[in-house]
Amino acid sequence: MQSFRTEIENPVVEKDIIELEKKIALFKDGKIDEEKFRSLRLARGVYGQRQPGVQMIRIKLPYGKVTSRQLHRICKVSDEFSTGRLHITTRQDIQIHYVSLDRTPELWAELEKDDVTLREACGNTVRNVTASETAGIDPKEAFDVTPYADATFRYMLRNPICQEMGRKFKMAFSASEEDTALSYLHDLGFIPKVKTVDGQEQRGFKVMLGGGLGSQPRNADIITDFLAEDKLIPFIEGVVRIFDRHGERAKRMKARMKFLIKDIGVEEFLRLVEEEQKALQFQSYPIDYKAYEATNQIATPEVPAVAVPEGEAYQNWLKTNVLSQKQAGYVSIGIKVHLGDFYTDKARKLADLVSKYANDEIRLTLRQNILIRDVQEAALPFFYQELQKLDFVAFGYNTLGDLTACPGTDTCNLGIASSTGAAHILEEVIAKEYPQHLFNKDLSIKISGCMNACGQHNMAAIGFQGMSIKVGKSVIPALQVLLGGAILGDGEGRFADKVIKIPSKRAPQALRVILDDFDKNAEKGEAFVNYYDRQGQMYFYEQLKPLASTDDVVDADYIDWGNEQAYVKAVGVGECAGVVIDLVATLLLEAREKLANAEDSLNERKWSDSIYHTYATLVNAAKAIMISEGKSANSYANIVSQFDEIFVSTGKIDLGSSFADVVYELQKNEPTEEFAKAYYAKAEKVYHIIGDYRAKEVEA
Repeated sequence: MQSFRTEIENPVVEKDIIELEKKIALFKDGKIDEEKFRSLRLARGVYGQRQPGVQMIRIKLPYGKVTSRQLHRICKVSDEFSTGRLHITTRQDIQIHYVSLDRTPELWAELEKDDVTLREACGNTVRNVTASETAGIDPKEAFDVTPYADATFRYMLRNPICQEMGRKFKMAFSASEEDTALSYLHDLGFIPKVKTVDGQEQRGFKVMLGGGLGSQPRNADIITDFLAEDKLIPFIEGVVRIFDRHGERAKRMKARMKFLIKDIGVEEFLRLVEEEQKALQFQSYPIDYKAYEATNQIATPEVPAVAVPEGEAYQNWLKTNVLSQKQAGYVSIGIKVHLGDFYTDKARKLADLVSKYANDEIRLTLRQNILIRDVQEAALPFFYQELQKLDFVAFGYNTLGDLTACPGTDTCNLGIASSTGAAHILEEVIAKEYPQHLFNKDLSIKISGCMNACGQHNMAAIGFQGMSIKVGKSVIPALQVLLGGAILGDGEGRFADKVIKIPSKRAPQALRVILDDFDKNAEKGEAFVNYYDRQGQMYFYEQLKPLASTDDVVDADYIDWGNEQAYVKAVGVGECAGVVIDLVATLLLEAREKLANAEDSLNERKWSDSIYHTYATLVNAAKAIMISEGKSANSYANIVSQFDEIFVSTGKIDLGSSFADVVYELQKNEPTEEFAKAYYAKAEKVYHIIGDYRAKEVEA
């Protein structure tokens, strides 16, 4: 189990993995609080499952790009450490389930051999940076956002400012104004724009701030129509810093960015971001997109000539699964992956296919599918033949019959009803009874197993959310039906209305009611969202109302989709946010570790990193001593102000100044060597003062 230590060339990665291994041992020896250990492992992609004793591993794949070598590596890991199943998420990650906790450091080390990371795939961190899978090939794009998404991912990875925030933070880059990366429902969303300045073409981004899904979905605010490309990284860092400092930490359900924006307003938030600019490491951060474009040349491999397939199946596949690229003579091929699940035997063959005959990469999509890019148009018959061998030619890519669903009660602790079971039966209904909608890319169905919306149910034309209904003294699985969600484009979107709650087993009837009514009464060419608006929410409520009654439930209603036993509502501890209950000793130990990190950064001449580690030291030490006094605060900013009120103003602790004056020096100074060293020295002194105070309190 120790052999990986000598095989990892990157010392930062090696340190990360060894730390995880050590913390697992400390946890098993009872030396780390369970809740604190959860926070640590989540930030390293290790997520608890509904099933006891095993973990889900989330592999972080920025903007969904996977090379052939990486896919082979992921397959090797899945076969060795898990069951050989790969699950594509709605954030372009891959998840592997049923992994032993003890083996996670070894698994991570294996992945890193091909530059694949778990770091910050879960927990209260900056999550995977997503982007349109068509970025770089989209005929409608202003420019390729891939190098910008990549730069953002690399800049934020292991960045001290985003390791222990109040909640997760999500960013997305759309390829064009069609907004296929869903910028409007992210904490930060970006759409590429070009404008002419002094006769020169300048790149930039339209910026959306404070969007989100969950039980209270919120459209992001459009805060600027043009942010120059070199200001992208500094702006992101400023936003994350303010979220880290002022975001809610006590109440999990109020801890996302959208609630902070609601509480203080967009103008005040942006004022705080502007106030933070002096402290940033970079005021301008140019991104060398030309270097990326120079290394991203399209391959022209020799492809075997085969006869053009005959029959309707091939023609349907061409219509729905083949996308034109902006590069003349090239197309992309969409693979419809049922609920995002595929297996290593086929994945290996797919990796070999794209390595030899395409451009050596795939992109995982936001709808849990796979996109093969840069295929020579003349090679389509050959690719169809090869993909048919893998059963990867089902037509209807990105149509109504291409459902999205989270794992739900299959593996997730928070699942209330089976989203995958419902999705499976609804796909069958569409394929058998409504085949005409397998060409309809206007309609979408998305299903989540609970209100947290991992399946994005509340932005779909037709959405289902897992719930339960009380029937007498029992409960049965249920689904909330939502209608009318849509992507409007260019940073605008609308969320679906909650229409009615029905027993889960009636989902097929509900879908039939909706589609039959739409097919019968919609005007020619009318989009579903427009039809929904024309008829109104109450119209659909009345249409579906007969399905909501629980007076006529039968035995089958007590058994959820994909199950054989009667339904039991069993919701475990959710780990999507990694909220922790900190003990005083644990927090003081963490503060000491952060001080050590600050010292390491000083030695590496990383002044900005050292300053933020120092800041985290101060806040964590203050939080520890406040808890020892039975006090708490809901944000880092409140910890600072309350520490002064409780300890400094009362004379219990003498710092020679206010605690706020010490802490907020990081705002007032540029991240220079001189300031980094001075700030570290002050924090070290404050840490020892707080530690001495705590020791005396314990002794007393």
